[in-house]
Amino acid sequence: MTYHAIKCRHGELNPQEQTIIMGVLNVTPDSFSDGGRFLTESAIINQTKHLIEKGAQIIDIGGESTRPFSEPVPLEEELSRVIPAIKAVRSFSDIPISIDTTKAEVAQRALEEGADIINDISALRFDKEMADLAASTKVPVILMHMKGTPQDMQVDPVYEDVMKEILDFFQERINFCKERGIDTNQIIIDPGIGFGKRFQDNLDIINQLSKLSVLRRPILIGPSRKAFLGKITGHETPELRDNATCGAAVAAVLNGASIVRVHEPGCVADALKVAHALRQRKGKCK
Repeated sequence: MTYHAIKCRHGELNPQEQTIIMGVLNVTPDSFSDGGRFLTESAIINQTKHLIEKGAQIIDIGGESTRPFSEPVPLEEELSRVIPAIKAVRSFSDIPISIDTTKAEVAQRALEEGADIINDISALRFDKEMADLAASTKVPVILMHMKGTPQDMQVDPVYEDVMKEILDFFQERINFCKERGIDTNQIIIDPGIGFGKRFQDNLDIINQLSKLSVLRRPILIGPSRKAFLGKITGHETPELRDNATCGAAVAAVLNGASIVRVHEPGCVADALKVAHALRQRKGKCK
């Protein structure tokens, strides 16, 4: 699959050349994995330096937890978390930053402070102003599939054919983006591991990820430390699921993922290089 380079304000990202690692920086007190650990400027800077040193090529900053049953965060509170974090990262690095938010005002302020990418788990559905912002700024936008909202997404989600529903969803969302003036070359899709998905759905998504290749858009996958990995390994503590994350990430890349969102890049970077090389070679085999 051939993609155009993803054009960011702070350089380009080329998923053809390598698998791109997105490092997670949660500046929330209640995230499922590392809530409350990176709330001070020094902690943010130290963690960002760690993520970059271990291989992250994007830093994904989020100020609102989207774990199952989490409650929405007021606008001003979210801004008070993410804007200082972006400023802290920009004080020493020009690495591309994605802002993980569903609020157009948060995204706009984040872009003004130096963010490069809008990462919207609602796929531009929760805030009617988000599509116009993405179109006017021409920044890359990540569209994620989610059934319901974080408050109710894990209340008995049901699919007859999970991949067909996800594919149909993205076809509709991409068409919506085109109608609103968003450059399709700047769209990244994320099937939303753990967002309104059953255990078996998460496995099916990774196994059948190549079905999304017909959309001809880079695929981001975010299995990092998710509960389905805990069910497989028996690790109840999210931080103990990094090795399992590595396994899921490799499988996803072999099936077509171009970007992997992880909390700890160190244990996956080399494995993803191998997976990328295998996938590239497979594409050349007759």
